[in-house]
Amino acid sequence: MRLLSNYIAASYLRVLGLCISAFVVIYLIIDFLEKIRRLTTAHAEIKYIFLFFLCKVPGIITQVIPLAVLMATLLTLGGLSRTSEINAMRSCGISLTRITLPIITIAFFTSLLTLFSNEVVTPSSYAQMQYIQQVLIEKKNPNTFFRQQNIWFREENSILQAKLFDPGTRTLKGITLWQMGNSMQPVRRIDAALGLFGEKNWLLKDVVVRTFANGGVARTEKIKELPVPIGLKMDDLKVLEKSTDNIGILALKSYCEKLRQGGYDPTRYLAQMHSRISLPFASLIMAFLGIPFALRGGRSSGIALGIALSLAIGFGYFIINSMVLSLGQAGVLSPLISAWAANFIFAAFGVWLAMTVNR
Repeated sequence: MRLLSNYIAASYLRVLGLCISAFVVIYLIIDFLEKIRRLTTAHAEIKYIFLFFLCKVPGIITQVIPLAVLMATLLTLGGLSRTSEINAMRSCGISLTRITLPIITIAFFTSLLTLFSNEVVTPSSYAQMQYIQQVLIEKKNPNTFFRQQNIWFREENSILQAKLFDPGTRTLKGITLWQMGNSMQPVRRIDAALGLFGEKNWLLKDVVVRTFANGGVARTEKIKELPVPIGLKMDDLKVLEKSTDNIGILALKSYCEKLRQGGYDPTRYLAQMHSRISLPFASLIMAFLGIPFALRGGRSSGIALGIALSLAIGFGYFIINSMVLSLGQAGVLSPLISAWAANFIFAAFGVWLAMTVNR
């Protein structure tokens, strides 16, 4: 049985690798043809163009891998059916569950690997790709990655406003810090001409501290330097992209918490955070769904049919998932339900198909 499992797993991994490679190459060719005019206009060097597309590969793989898993499942089992190998296994008393177990196992670990990549590899490669495109190719200033004017930051009972941030010296200018009491009444206002970022806190310089009591200013004090333990980090000053497809789960969770603390509705980003967890498991769903389709086709399922069927199912999944997720982002559905709805729908469809397979 172990030899049989290794044979099926090796066949499946070989086809899966070919499918992933084919999708990545097709994606890169289309993307290259779309961007080549803009890259040549910017007089980009060949090495930077190569690095730019190389940094896109991790993100491309995570996008196409569910479709590749589905296609590999259909092609692998279809090939075994055409050569009557599945019939031979079943005549020896081996169940369909045991035959397809290696495929399900590989799909499950593929989902976990995709989840890990989305959290660790893809965000860093996307940031590197943005840097190569905007700085090395388009010759933009690196400081454009930071929010540099009219900065607001809220943390518990403190509200900070700064007129300007200089990324080169990591300093804030024109700072006003309000510290509130339990009833959200101001108890102290701190004005500073300059703020330097340190390891644990901000060091304010040329400070004027006004303490409030009984609805008025009780005391005014001028201080040359004042350390302030506020949790404003460099990452908080980076501009958040409109698309959060390449932001990790923990980063999205932290951003949602900051939105809550600031009094904003984080529903949109909560739905996207849950989808960052559910989407990697689309690979497992696609494998589970592809098995009954391949077995129902039997020896008549050819390569062209497997490719067409996998594309139809894959695009159907992503369309339904996008529609349901948009309802979650709009607040019509719970963010958790909207993120996992497509997985449950297609998993239920796969269970129904599995129950109708001729055993």
